[in-house]
Amino acid sequence: MSENITPEELAELMKKAAGITVTPEELRERSDDSFDTFGIDSLGLLGIVGELEKRYGTPMPPDSEKSKSPRQFLDAVNSALPAGA
Repeated sequence: MSENITPEELAELMKKAAGITVTPEELRERSDDSFDTFGIDSLGLLGIVGELEKRYGTPMPPDSEKSKSPRQFLDAVNSALPAGA
């Protein structure tokens, strides 16, 4: 079973890495909205990517910090996680 990054985890990382508070429900409902609408810029996304790399000990896809929306970001990083991580 693979362990995917969930909207809950992304919401936690957005707060930790970028200081942005958003609920997992908001992320689910607005998963195609741009990160700009949540107040996350490319630097904030870079911080989130760095946190994930530390947490999972694996590099994230090179363009994951250029993702435009939470859905695009989760699709990108979840494809990089090894199954059963």
